[in-house]
Order: sequence, then structure tokens, then C-alpha cells
Amino acid sequence: MNASAPTSAETLRRTLGGLLDGLPPKQATAAVERLIASYRGQTPTDAPVLRDRSDVAAYAAYRMPATFEAVRGALDGLAEAAPDWAPGSHVDVGGGTGAATWAVDATWDGPRQTTVLDWAEPALALGRELAAASTSEVLRAAAWRRAVIGSGLTLPEADLVTVSYVLGELTAPARAAVVAEAARAGQAVVLIEPGTPEGYLRIREARDQLIEAGLRIAAPCPHDGTCPIEVGKDWCHFSARVSRSSLHRQVKGGSLPYEDEKFSYVAATRFPTEPAASRITRRPQIRKGLVLLELCGPEGSGLTRVNVTKRHGDLYKAARDADWGQAWPPAPQP
Repeated sequence: MNASAPTSAETLRRTLGGLLDGLPPKQATAAVERLIASYRGQTPTDAPVLRDRSDVAAYAAYRMPATFEAVRGALDGLAEAAPDWAPGSHVDVGGGTGAATWAVDATWDGPRQTTVLDWAEPALALGRELAAASTSEVLRAAAWRRAVIGSGLTLPEADLVTVSYVLGELTAPARAAVVAEAARAGQAVVLIEPGTPEGYLRIREARDQLIEAGLRIAAPCPHDGTCPIEVGKDWCHFSARVSRSSLHRQVKGGSLPYEDEKFSYVAATRFPTEPAASRITRRPQIRKGLVLLELCGPEGSGLTRVNVTKRHGDLYKAARDADWGQAWPPAPQP
């Protein structure tokens, strides 16, 4: 694990803070609102949504911190399941300005060959600029390449392939093609989508495809079996806390210094891992002398609720400190 993760996050926030210098606040807000509407609609796969530097700068300042935290949350799941593994090469598909690349750099130490692929040249240009301002040799040496993300995509083989907040922009055939190519090229594949019912369904579909391609699930699921969630009644998603910028407050209103980014993800590998025995699937409910945990457990056990009380001793203390998305029970402390 990378001990410099908080520094990486702060460096990213500070660098993003300078993006909007010289761009009138009303123009930045208007650009973000238009882009949000585009992303929530039907985005054509033959043209990028981000058209120019002002689009890219505004949207990066608004969305990049949330994407970074969500991807880092998903990568933490993989890192916990493979504590002795670190990627020596990384390909980020549809990486835009590089949020996932920053998240990988915040998760693992060591040398790494990084390639970011996107079809929006303005996004790639800004990604290069942000990486050049970082203190990371890996980020500064990353390759930024234009590529059409969809059917016909060819990826270089890599230890890790990430695809974050991209699948929802693609048609169903293009989505299947991208997942298939990621599964072929990557020793580990991490897919992240918005934590909505629709985002979860895309992850669930991709999860099945990865398993069919011969990969094993490392996180968040404790098993490779059928997801026990009944479609239409619930969905698997997690939450990452994000510091809100002034642009966030301009666009969304409100005064809180943070917001919670909901995301769904799956991490799968071609090498052995140690998935969680169970995963906490909702924020723990803390009562007097009691913690209620909702868990996804081993194959066949489905979704369960567990009451952890004071009589459980150290386990009760751990439950009070537990968070949504963490493995359960906690690993023994050395």
C-alpha cells in the first residue's frame, strides 16, 4: 500500500484548484451543468462530450476529486485481497484527465508503466498538464494516447486495467467489447460505475463477463457465484467521502464542506487473491450496546444481518469502527 496516499489526494486537489483561474465562474458553472446533462443523457459513441479546454477544466475541477476517491475505494478492495501484489504496468481505459491514474498512484508504491487512453484530446492534454505538476515520477512519465473507446479497441497487455465511469457512455455491444478486451489484456481488471441501480446492473453484467473470461473475483464480492441481490429491489454500491470545492458549491448549492460519492465496482484477477470472508454492504447502524451489520457473505449464504453486541468484546469495538464497504470480520492485528 502507498503511504503517500493522503499527499497524492491533496496534491490533486491543489492542482485542480488552479484550473479555473481566468475562467469566469458563470462560464464554469454553465459548462458543468451542460456536461452533467450530456452525461446523464444518451451520449453518442462517435464523439466525445468534452469539446475544449474550458469544458475539460470545468468538468475536471468538478468531477475529478469524486472519481479519484471512488476509484481509490475500489482499488483498496483489490489491494486488501492481494496484499503482496502491486501492478508494474497500468492501462486506464477512457481515463480522460487521469483520475484513476492518480488513484492507482495513491494505492501502490514502486515503478510503474502507465498508459491513459481516451478519445477526447483536450482531456488528454489537461491530464498531461496535471500529471506534470505532480511530485510522482510515475505520473510525470505516463503516456497519454488518443483512442476510440468501443468495439475494435485494442489494449496493450498490463498488470492492471481500469475502466471507470465509462461503460455507461457506451452502447451495449461496445460495452461488452471493452470489458472483453480488458479481460484479455489485464492480469487484474477493476471496473467502476456510478452507484445507481443502472450503474450496478452494468457492473453486474460485466462481473459475469469477467468470470466467463476466466478471471476470479477479488472484491467486493466474497465469491464468484451469482450475486444474491434481487434486481429491482436493491443494488450493490458503496460510498466515498469527497471534499467539496467552491465549484461544487456553486453548482449544487449547500454549505457542507464534503459530499459522498456513491459507486459500484468489481475487481477481478487472473492470479490468486484472498477475497473478504464477508463484505459490509450498508453503513453500520450503531445503537446503545449494539451494532447492526448488513453483510454479503460466502456463496450460498446470501445477504445477512448480524448483531454485534458488547458481549462480543473486541469484535464489538471493531464493529463500532467498521465502515460501509469494509471486509468483515476484520483481519487480526499483529
